[in-house]
Amino acid sequence: MVRKLQVAVSGLGRMGARHALHFLEKTPRAELVAACDPDPKCRAWAEEKLAPFGTKVYSDFEEMLKQEGIEAVVIATITTVHAEQSIRAISAGKHVLCEKPLSTSVDVSQSVVDAAAQKPHLKVMCGFSRRFDASYRDAFSRTKSGDIGQASIIRSQTCDKLDPSGFFVDYAQFSGGIFVDCNVHDIDLTLWFFGQDSAVKSVTARWGDVDNGVGIVEFWGGKIAYFYGSRMMAAGQHDMTEVIGTEGKVVINGTPQTNLVEMHESTGVRREIPLNYYGRFAEAFVTESNEFTECCLDDKPLPFKLTGAVQAVKIGCALQESLRSGRKIEFDERGDSVGLEKAKL
Repeated sequence: MVRKLQVAVSGLGRMGARHALHFLEKTPRAELVAACDPDPKCRAWAEEKLAPFGTKVYSDFEEMLKQEGIEAVVIATITTVHAEQSIRAISAGKHVLCEKPLSTSVDVSQSVVDAAAQKPHLKVMCGFSRRFDASYRDAFSRTKSGDIGQASIIRSQTCDKLDPSGFFVDYAQFSGGIFVDCNVHDIDLTLWFFGQDSAVKSVTARWGDVDNGVGIVEFWGGKIAYFYGSRMMAAGQHDMTEVIGTEGKVVINGTPQTNLVEMHESTGVRREIPLNYYGRFAEAFVTESNEFTECCLDDKPLPFKLTGAVQAVKIGCALQESLRSGRKIEFDERGDSVGLEKAKL
């Protein structure tokens, strides 16, 4: 009999529910044995969709951790408890896949890294799903093979379809701001393509939170990243990245489309695009769950370092501070902020 990784999911909202179904239905080497959420509506969903397949449903995270046999925990709660639950799961001897970001602050994010360092046999990963997307992986291999020369400039955006329900406005009180929550994916991609050890020289943020944000990050050595985050795309989800090198560039999802169909109408020609991030990155999330499971079962190294998640939060928090203060934040080559005493970095 093939051994399966015994997985539990904490948080059964939009993202957590998808993680639960991925491990239940699309990760052959894993078994979803438990799930928890304090919200009765989420638990009712789990009782209907998960419990019939043997998943035990809990209202309390600590009670779920006591279930015998759990080997890995997926943290998909609101951002403010990501770090707390990750550390608790690590302390209990569980592998952890934590949704991005680790926290809304650098120090708390670092505490997850410190906890993981105390249990080096455990696999602890932050869920930067775009690193598992086939198109991004193809683009990364092309940049590393020298197809575009030396990558020098990145322009990247995360633009969500307008949600008139007010979900994102309500979520803003927990998210840490548009750069920490929304553009943290673009920040992580920049650290991937430029190199995780790239040292930030300065950050500048403009426009306004919550709906739109524009940030510029200058790295020591002359590299520059430009980020755009939006919560009000009318047509649908448009997440794209452009990596510009000395001999060319690669563009990922520059012209978004759901499929290869074009609508030729009296008003013009159009293509439909994904309505949300899941429509664009569904397969990446499935790849993530399978590769995380493989790393846990076969003791393989994780595809990227957890410390990069702290660096991403640090840059995101600096951009949020620049947005609030209206000032450019500068860093020395050691990574310490310069000339802004009130920066909460």
